[in-house]
Amino acid sequence: MGKIIIFSAPSGSGKSTIVNHLLSLGLGLEFSISATSRAPRGQERDGVEYYFLSAQEFERRIEAGDFVEHEEVYKGCYYGTLRSEVDRIWAKGNTIVFDVDVKGGLNLKRIFGDKALTVFIQPPSVEELRRRLVGRGTDSPEKIEQRLAKAGEELTFAPLFDAVVINDDLATAEAEAERKVRQFIGK
Repeated sequence: MGKIIIFSAPSGSGKSTIVNHLLSLGLGLEFSISATSRAPRGQERDGVEYYFLSAQEFERRIEAGDFVEHEEVYKGCYYGTLRSEVDRIWAKGNTIVFDVDVKGGLNLKRIFGDKALTVFIQPPSVEELRRRLVGRGTDSPEKIEQRLAKAGEELTFAPLFDAVVINDDLATAEAEAERKVRQFIGK
């Protein structure tokens, strides 16, 4: 069994930007594409950002045991990690990088134990998080409020992670995340 690195954060914290930075460094990291039952946003493509499944297909695959972990993040909206994705990346000898919600991240840590590093990307404030979510322009005002309410809950999970990186300044946050990852994988 190889190693895994799990990144979790409230939506809009800069997690995906930091993960993409790490993936570009040639450290033998490979992104695990999660499955979701939500609709694609913007330019998202099936099999690239996510595996997009209907809620019915997602539930069928849960029953079939196809997921390492899964979570109903919002009512009727599932996210999960397919066993086939983990097997595919480890077969190549790479370290798996996950970008998942906090509950999924903690579930993965319970499953993989000391083979897993959990990193929580924390926004500097809820006000800054609101500004970022509005600035992205991908969500309705109602969806932004839903994400902010969820962020309040997610922030309470930060102490359960192996490392917390506060993304107040992106370059500093990227450097701190890189240091923690290099230490964990020994590079």
